[in-house]
Amino acid sequence: MILSCQNICKAFHEKKILQNVSFHIEDQDKAAIVGINGAGKTTLLRIIVGELSADEGSAVLSRNKSLGYLSQNQSVDSQNSIYDELLTVKQNLIDLENRIRESEQRMKSVSGADLERLMESYALLTHQFESNGGYTYRSELTGVLKGLGFPEEEFSKSVSTLSGGQKTRVALGKLLLQKPDLIILDEPTNHLDMSSIAWLETYLLNYKGAVIIVSHDRYFLDRISNKIIEIDQTKATTFLGNYSDYAVKKEALRAAQIKAYMNQQQEIKHQEEVIAKLKSFNREKSIKRAESREKMLDKIERLEKPSEARTDMHISLEPKYVSGNDVLFIENLSKSFGSLHLFQDIGFELKRGEHVAIIGDNGTGKTTILKIINGLLDPDSGSIRTGTNVHIGYYDQEHHVLHTEKTLFEEISDDYPTLTNTEIRNTLAAFLFTGEDVFKRIGDISGGERGRVSLAKLMLSESNFLILDEPTNHLDIASKEILEDALNGYAGTVLYVSHDRYFINRTASRILELSGGSLTNYLGDYDYYLEKKQETTTVSTNSPQNDTGSHGTAFPSAGNMEKESSAKLSWLEQKEQQARQRKRENEIKKIEGRIEALENRDAEIDKLMIQPDICTNVAKLQELSKEKNQVQDELESLMERWEMLESET
Repeated sequence: MILSCQNICKAFHEKKILQNVSFHIEDQDKAAIVGINGAGKTTLLRIIVGELSADEGSAVLSRNKSLGYLSQNQSVDSQNSIYDELLTVKQNLIDLENRIRESEQRMKSVSGADLERLMESYALLTHQFESNGGYTYRSELTGVLKGLGFPEEEFSKSVSTLSGGQKTRVALGKLLLQKPDLIILDEPTNHLDMSSIAWLETYLLNYKGAVIIVSHDRYFLDRISNKIIEIDQTKATTFLGNYSDYAVKKEALRAAQIKAYMNQQQEIKHQEEVIAKLKSFNREKSIKRAESREKMLDKIERLEKPSEARTDMHISLEPKYVSGNDVLFIENLSKSFGSLHLFQDIGFELKRGEHVAIIGDNGTGKTTILKIINGLLDPDSGSIRTGTNVHIGYYDQEHHVLHTEKTLFEEISDDYPTLTNTEIRNTLAAFLFTGEDVFKRIGDISGGERGRVSLAKLMLSESNFLILDEPTNHLDIASKEILEDALNGYAGTVLYVSHDRYFINRTASRILELSGGSLTNYLGDYDYYLEKKQETTTVSTNSPQNDTGSHGTAFPSAGNMEKESSAKLSWLEQKEQQARQRKRENEIKKIEGRIEALENRDAEIDKLMIQPDICTNVAKLQELSKEKNQVQDELESLMERWEMLESET
């Protein structure tokens, strides 16, 4: 066991946040702490790492174990480049490397017993250097930076010039390179795109230490966690398994708790009726029997009423009018910002009732497409047309559709003047704004609260075509599930951008991947997309071979699902692709063989350098040392090339 939390209690201004919270973390656990916003998850993490003191109880880290913590907002204050900032984590290896180089220089000028002592020291230093990853740490550092979404051309950027999200990624990179026995991460995926999140998942799955994660990313938790610690109404409950396992067990447990509570309430009511009846007889024996029953009733340990499932926010999405079957046509759409070319000649169409997700890395232009459709940006070229009777409702992740100078009440009443005061208050209450909250200024509330106001306006719009930009940002898991249910019950058409893979899996019937300036169509949910991504070569939806229809759209209609699913690159392109793949695999095989040979030679040199007849021979030692350096240089170069080839698709 690496961490033991026992009976932790914490209150702020007499409001209980945590009460008798107990759990333990084993050496290789990958545990997630879940709960609604405000449940106390971050508070618990801060108590574990010592930033906050518990009112009662304790969090004890095992002796000689190290801990690393990434909070939600990191402020890395440094004038170093990104690469050099991560390199500070490996300062011990850099110092060790310098000592090795100094020893090599000193060997040239000493002999006899001094040389022998120096050689012994040198052998120990090189062994220590190797066993601590001295020959691979720079490649490892490069791999972490690339995995977290920093392209090589940004390595030299000063940390001081980075955004808050980029600084958080730098802090995460430093933490991963430190390799503590226990990693604690608070919302680590907030500033990562999909490919970086997938890389982090793989990294943490293979991590030899323990991990504690607080995250609203359920797909991430499904892949990583083997233990879920739920904070609910100040109490902690531990569930074994991943998030999906927890969700099933939680629902079953809640159903059992509700049944036990209702049965007890029924029994209490029955006993109270019997007691009242006995007393009404007004006889000595019956009164004694009533008193006896009252004493027994008083001794019953009353069960607490279980918390209601997902009652914090209420969304009902109903279109006022039915649109035509054809909802949206986009043809030959292009957009650039100066020298930055986002996409060129893309096209697609939407049919009534489709739920389509646009995915892709940060900066590819997903939000730009939504803004162009909504008329907030002009395209460089191309055309956009909506079908008959289409009414758009737009959710903007930056909430530009809200007016910062207005109150929440004014924001609703000005856009929907036919609503009564009671209807406006009821609408806002459904999104957790009650009492005097409705008179707060939009400019004074948090990002999460603005998101709820935007969702309230979306619900009131009664639109039949919803365009959503990152709708799950700032929502806790329960609220995400409420939104998912609302969208799944929505009869209109939905087009959205999201990084939330679990959300996409539950709500999308089609996925458009924006990559390399073009769109690729996948008829299915996120898991289907991943499966096809792994199985087949990417099929360009802009290919003239696709069924473009009368409007030249780059996607077939839903009726052509089988035709689209079996679409392939041309025979010649496939052959060229296969040839490149074989060449890549052959090169990888050769590199791996060479790496093995070099590593064997490196080990042989180490053995030779400590042999009595060689360790006293300065010339031979220098020759071997020079060869060892050459071996290490070639190894590093080969490993970087191998890593690059492995990352290619």
